[in-house]
Amino acid sequence: MINAFRENHTLLCDFYELTMANGYFCNGWSDKISYFDMFFRQIPDKGGFAIMCGLEQVINYISDLEFTEDDISYLRSKKIFSDDFLDYLRTFRFTGDIWAVPEGTPIFPGEPILTVRAPSVQAQFVETFILLAINHQSLIATKANRIVRAAQGRPVAEFGSRRAQGADAAILGARAAYIAGCSGTACTIAEERFGVPAVGTMAHSWVQMFDDEYTAFVKYCQLYPDSAVLLVDTYNVLKSGIPNAIRAFKECGITHGGIRIDSGDLTYLSKKARQMLDDAGLNNFTVCASNSLDEYIIRDILQQGASIDTFGVGERLVTSKSDPVFGGVYKLAAVEESDGSITPKIKISENTSKITNPGFKKLYRLYENKSGKAIADLICTHDEEIDPSKPLTIFDPDYTWKTKTLTDFSAEELLVPIFKSGKLVYDLPTTEQIRERCKNEIDRQWDEVKRFEYPHNYYVDLSQKLWDMKHSLLKEISSRAASDHN
Repeated sequence: MINAFRENHTLLCDFYELTMANGYFCNGWSDKISYFDMFFRQIPDKGGFAIMCGLEQVINYISDLEFTEDDISYLRSKKIFSDDFLDYLRTFRFTGDIWAVPEGTPIFPGEPILTVRAPSVQAQFVETFILLAINHQSLIATKANRIVRAAQGRPVAEFGSRRAQGADAAILGARAAYIAGCSGTACTIAEERFGVPAVGTMAHSWVQMFDDEYTAFVKYCQLYPDSAVLLVDTYNVLKSGIPNAIRAFKECGITHGGIRIDSGDLTYLSKKARQMLDDAGLNNFTVCASNSLDEYIIRDILQQGASIDTFGVGERLVTSKSDPVFGGVYKLAAVEESDGSITPKIKISENTSKITNPGFKKLYRLYENKSGKAIADLICTHDEEIDPSKPLTIFDPDYTWKTKTLTDFSAEELLVPIFKSGKLVYDLPTTEQIRERCKNEIDRQWDEVKRFEYPHNYYVDLSQKLWDMKHSLLKEISSRAASDHN
């Protein structure tokens, strides 16, 4: 089911989408079919993989895409658009095709994670929103999963709304974090909209509001006897916070609860807290830690023996503070001629990493049958089929002399149909289903790919047919440039 919380985002686009669309229209290209790919070039934090996220918001946007009279009046006021183009926008709808990698899937640089086939005006116009939706949520999902993996099975709650860059970043950041494995969020509206469990306890202000810490704890336990987690660092964790919490738990008959530490040396304090709780017979009470955490701090304090059961992670998760730009791009890959043939297009650069892969493509993920683990992705032309009964040789993308021959393997297409002729043909999964897919697909990655530092370089290769197409175009452009120079 498409989420019901919507607003008009039609003009949430770069202005040049409109100037180019007007240009295509005025040149008679409004119906010319073009193919655009979204892909990204670098994994955040130099990790081994990223996580696809944000497709649901793209679907909502495409489904609702239309220009209101107010939109058209605004564009007319710019005095640069043709009247015929503005009239055309009155009946503008997306009528093309979209394929995408499902949310929750690990993704790698250079491969198409979303492909648009549509009339040029439409295909160009949707660029900005596709990029912002997928760039943002893929970034947060990727960061959140690193933090979740660092916690080694301990629940991680997303606590970052107050530090997010705006309301949408808070809400959709909470969604992305949950998909990637977080146990819940402090962002209440994220539960209302997406079913992400809303969690939370108290702030220091609750404790300060009362004449003494003990009374604050007792009152809270009386209000929430089944979910009492007490913040113990308002004054002094070991001298007053934990002793008062233990007293309050016992007086109020709390059988399941916990404490939260939000400052100080979390390793030392959590060890002492665990000992004090156990000595009081509260062995099943939990210790929660928060305060500017990320995957590296969590990993380090657990290696130091911290006795922490759950984590709350805020600003460094919801902003992906260590690497805050995902860097996905949207590039023309082909145009369709009047006879139905497809002409590949390529963008070249002196920076070889920015040379695009041309043509209408499909993406396969190859799995080792024995282990069930992913071993490579192969980008092919749209008309190629992988035959697992035949050996397949793939090349390391960074070291072309380094090859791997696959024999006992299976292949799955990753790009699935989302829209066909403007109609949604994809059964939109629930947030829980996407979260489950994310867990399962990450389990199919080798541990070496999951390392935080110097992860295994996952193979993403081009089929021979696509490689030949790309190099033929590069040779053609080079020859043309030489001829023009002479």
